[in-house]
Amino acid sequence: FYYFVRLCLDKILLQCVLQSRTLSGADAINALRPFYFAVHPDFFGQHPKEREVNENSLKRLNGYLENLQKPGFRSFKPTQLTFYVREREPNSSNVQESFSASGFRAVSFTLHTRDLLSTVLDILNSCSLSTEHVQSLNVNSQPHKEAKNTVNRPIKWDKTYYSFTGFKDPEEELEQAQRVETTLLSWLDDNEASAAKKLKKSLPLRKELERLKIELSHELQLSDIRWQRSWGIAHRCSQLHSLGRLVQQRPEILENVKGRTVVFTDRSGMSAAGHIMLGTMDVHHHWTKIFERLPNYYKLQKRLLLLEDRISQLLGGIQVIYIEELQPLLTLEEYFETLNSFYNKLRDSRLPFHPRSLRGLQMILESDRYAPSLHEFGHFMIPTVCDPAALQWFIFAKAQEARENLKRKEEMMITEKELINTSTERFSLDRLYKEPSVSSAQMIDCCKRLLEESLPYLQGMHLCISHFYSVLQDGDLCIPWNWK
Repeated sequence: FYYFVRLCLDKILLQCVLQSRTLSGADAINALRPFYFAVHPDFFGQHPKEREVNENSLKRLNGYLENLQKPGFRSFKPTQLTFYVREREPNSSNVQESFSASGFRAVSFTLHTRDLLSTVLDILNSCSLSTEHVQSLNVNSQPHKEAKNTVNRPIKWDKTYYSFTGFKDPEEELEQAQRVETTLLSWLDDNEASAAKKLKKSLPLRKELERLKIELSHELQLSDIRWQRSWGIAHRCSQLHSLGRLVQQRPEILENVKGRTVVFTDRSGMSAAGHIMLGTMDVHHHWTKIFERLPNYYKLQKRLLLLEDRISQLLGGIQVIYIEELQPLLTLEEYFETLNSFYNKLRDSRLPFHPRSLRGLQMILESDRYAPSLHEFGHFMIPTVCDPAALQWFIFAKAQEARENLKRKEEMMITEKELINTSTERFSLDRLYKEPSVSSAQMIDCCKRLLEESLPYLQGMHLCISHFYSVLQDGDLCIPWNWK
């Protein structure tokens, strides 16, 4: 009898301890403010790959946090996340963030906790962020002096306790979660049904989106309609409906869009690539202003092209290009200022490049780098602050390698396209595509390994090659390019 009473008291004590450590959803958000500040995509405007990874990881993290707050929710699976975390210099006392040369670091961790407080502490500790401010929240818990090095448990119970009570040993669960590695087959087995259900539900909206896109492109004689981000189908349809209403209300202002590409993005204007940007948060009044300014934008674009030609002449005929997938989304004005500043610097330095000696080579300008580099696709990545003498030496030293990379790029693009077509046909996919942050080499490796597998789950699905596993809201299956 004494043992039974003692067991009951221990069980009640355990519940009281766990309840006293409860964190509300609002408290969790406040506690994670340093984390959100370090990883928020808006701070990665100059790094499209890292921005996209953080956007997608935040979506999955928010889903995990929402599930923790659902009453009675018990079906937890370890969730692996990767974030690019902005760095601070160790001696920086400024409130503003101070960056090192790289500016950020990659952090990967696995969530396996079942309460908000433990999850918050795990996230902060994984990113090497302070947890001291968590103690100031309205949480009745003892100070976490060893939170960084120990499992978040107020009491370490003897193993016999779990044998008699039937409770799960959290340390044992943690070890098991760390041993289990997600494989492609196991993940598809667990998620294919859910994805198929979402995909089926989205099909009418997908048809509506395609219809609206074709009608507007034909009516305005547009070259294309694109989206900067992976918004849901419903969101995209809403944006096209808004553009359609503007066409009906003010048809005269849309006379200058013939042959152009419209991109729905975060801000309105004209992009460095010459595309018309419509900010999704802007009202029709802002869009109207952009369409009215198009003639002026076209004049600035001509000046920009002339500036690129002048830079090319000063650098032996090397072509200045702008690659949307690899560079931040700059406005035409921002890109013109960047080119103009670089041109003035080159003109004053009078570098002795032989005319047309570098014809056939390509370069892009980047404002967030300090040293020139050569991309695997053959184009030079030149910082706007690069020393002219160092630039000259680097281009001369890497010119032959650049030409070889350019040739390899053409072969790689052909191989990638062939593998996408073969994989789509082999698995009866409705669509196979990749995120912009996935390189061609990674896509080729992924497709080659997929073709060695038997995957009946994929028939009729939309498959996206990414950096992690997830099911998008419209049923697209995302798998990492380096899946196991």
